[in-house]
Amino acid sequence: MNAFKAGLVAVLGLAAVIGLGVFLGRATEAVADTSAPREFSTEHYRIRLTPVATGLSQPWALAFLPDGRMLVTEKPGTLRVVTAAGKLSAPVKGLPAVQMVGQGGLLDVALDPGYATNRLIYLSYTEAGEDGLNGTAVSRGKLDPDALTLSDVQLVWRQLPKLKGGHHFGSRLVFARDGRLFITAGERNQRQHAQELDHAQGKVVRVESDGRIPADNPFVGKPGVLPEIWSYGHRNPQGAALHPATGELWADEHGPRGGDELNIVRAGRNYGWPVITYGREYSGPAIGEGGVKEGMEQPVTYWVPSFGPSGLAFYTGDVYPKWKGNAFVGALAGAQLVRVELDGDKKVGEERLFTDIGERIRDVRQGPDGKLWLLTDSTNGRLLRLDVAQP
Repeated sequence: MNAFKAGLVAVLGLAAVIGLGVFLGRATEAVADTSAPREFSTEHYRIRLTPVATGLSQPWALAFLPDGRMLVTEKPGTLRVVTAAGKLSAPVKGLPAVQMVGQGGLLDVALDPGYATNRLIYLSYTEAGEDGLNGTAVSRGKLDPDALTLSDVQLVWRQLPKLKGGHHFGSRLVFARDGRLFITAGERNQRQHAQELDHAQGKVVRVESDGRIPADNPFVGKPGVLPEIWSYGHRNPQGAALHPATGELWADEHGPRGGDELNIVRAGRNYGWPVITYGREYSGPAIGEGGVKEGMEQPVTYWVPSFGPSGLAFYTGDVYPKWKGNAFVGALAGAQLVRVELDGDKKVGEERLFTDIGERIRDVRQGPDGKLWLLTDSTNGRLLRLDVAQP
C-alpha cells in the first residue's frame, strides 16, 4: 500500500509538473502573441500590423525624435524613449508632477518646431490643485541629448478654474505653421462650462510657445473672456492635427451616446456643446436643441453610434498612395482605426480598419518613414507599425 501510494504521488507529481509546463508554455505563448504581427485586409491593401514595442503602461501619445527614436507618454506619469528596434528606456527624469485620476494623467507630447536647436518638448497632463481640484496643464522642458532627463521645466498653460472630477481632460498639443501652440481642453464632464467664456473647460486655446497670449486671438480685450480661447463649445477633443493642405486645425471629439465629431476648428467659432449635438444622454433622452442651431458650427462628419475617437492624423506619405489625403482616427470604445476619405473639407467615404484587433487605439501618427503608427491603450499597451503586406 505504501509503495502504491508512493507511486501514485510520483505520478501525480509528474502530471502536475507536466501540467504546469503546459500552462506556462501557453502563458508564454499568449505573451509572445502580443509581439507577433497580424495581417488584415483593407479596401486597398493587405496590411501587416507589426508590434514594435510591448509592455507599455496605458500609453497615450507618440512623438518622433529627429534621430528616429520615439517619445511615448504613459498615463500613470512616465515618459519613455523607444528605439526603432522597440527597446524601451527607463522613465525620463525631471517631469512635472502628474496626477493620475480617472481619464487624467500624463497625456500628450509634442516637439517644439525648433527642437533641432532648442531641444524643447511639451507635455500636457493633469495637474492637482488644492481641496481635490485638478485640471489640464501644459509644461515644456529641455530634453538632454541622451533623452534621459528633462530640465528647465516651465509651465506654459494651466486650465482655470480647476474643478473636481476625473473625466474629459482633452488634451492634444498641435503647433500651427506660425509656431503658435493649440491645446484642446475637455469640459471635465461639467457641460455648462463649454459655453462659458470665463472658463477654460470645453475650449481649444491658442498660446505662444512660451505661454504668452497672441495679440490676434479672437477674444483678446473682451471683458470677462479668457484671452487664450480660440474656439468653444467642445466636449472632449482627444485628437487634433493640422490639415496638410490648408494648415487649419482639425479635431475629433467624443460625443455622449452618439454624436462623435470631426471638426475644422476656426477662430472664435462655437461648436455647440451642449446646446446642439447628434448624441443623446446615456439614459436615452435628447440633449439640448438637436443637431443644428444658427450661429453654431456643424462638424465635417459625425458618428452615431459613438466609437470614442482619440488620435488624429492626416496621411501625406507614399507608402500607401491610395490613402494620401485621408484622415485617420483612433477608436477607443470601437477598438479600431477609422479611415476618412476627404475631398477638400468634405467627407466622401469611410472605412473601418482592424475591427477585430480587440484593442483600444489611443493615438495614430505618421512617422518619418511614411508609415502610420498606432498606440494601443491598455496596461500592456503596444506600439504598432502599419506595413504593407500586399498592394
